[in-house]
Amino acid sequence: MMTHPLSLLIGWLLDLMVGDPQRLPHPVVWFGKMIAACERKLNRGTNRKLKGALTAVGLILFVFVFTWMLRKVLDTYALYLFDAIAIFYCLAGTTLIREVRAVFLALDRSLDEGRRQVARIVGRDTSELSAQEVRTAALETLAENLSDGVIAPLFWLAILGTPGMLAYKMVNTLDSMIGYKTDRYRAFGCWAAHIDDIANYIPARLTALLMLTFSPPKLGGVRGGLNRLKFVRKYGRNHASPNSGYPEAALAAILDCRFGGPHYYFGELFDKPYIGTNDRPLTTEDMKKAVRVNRTAEILMVAIVLLCQLAFFL
Repeated sequence: MMTHPLSLLIGWLLDLMVGDPQRLPHPVVWFGKMIAACERKLNRGTNRKLKGALTAVGLILFVFVFTWMLRKVLDTYALYLFDAIAIFYCLAGTTLIREVRAVFLALDRSLDEGRRQVARIVGRDTSELSAQEVRTAALETLAENLSDGVIAPLFWLAILGTPGMLAYKMVNTLDSMIGYKTDRYRAFGCWAAHIDDIANYIPARLTALLMLTFSPPKLGGVRGGLNRLKFVRKYGRNHASPNSGYPEAALAAILDCRFGGPHYYFGELFDKPYIGTNDRPLTTEDMKKAVRVNRTAEILMVAIVLLCQLAFFL
């Protein structure tokens, strides 16, 4: 099931050059339609938790088995091409960075434009955010989605090949659509949220480690590698998610800033604890530093997976 290194290189380079294709069919869009159809039909009446569990497990297994069976019938070169395209679709590093840059550029023009732009990448209510909160939301998303959109897909690619990578994207899509503790999704999305927590447990901590270990000292922030690790250990738990706080805490340590705090989701206030203590103004320079950290961590993860693949094929 191991994917050939050439497929990873092609898929990753395509993401670097192109980002998410806007006008081509995207598997995550198909996943979203499947989830929405199941939610509309099953998220009603009694036994919602059981129905949600069957939906989550069933869709994840369907994606894994379908991909595994499809790969079995492809010849060598078609298989390499399929894997490269799948990897291209599963990685979101370039699009994520573009979106975060766009938030800061929009905010330079006006607060309203910044709010509208950041609403594209966060689930919270952005209509009342201050300029500082818009920048904070964008950088939190940059850190969190480095794990969800880059490191975790590559991790599952290394473990279970493209079937595992695509199945992970279904896990992530399920959580992003129904994994909320709101009245509508609390029962139905319970399993989706827990499966996502399990799937991201190692990748989230690996993301934080990659960010801290290879962030240049000249970027500033909390001084000393050991101090940064202590910072992440302390504040990484200050998040509703058991995983998302770790990459956010790593970036907060590097930038010496504060993330977290209360936010509105779907009209409900969630009182999140803070990650860090230095509530200083964030700037465009902070965004540029964060982007460099993200790219460095991404390149290193690709190198690690490539080494694993080469060891398998040689």
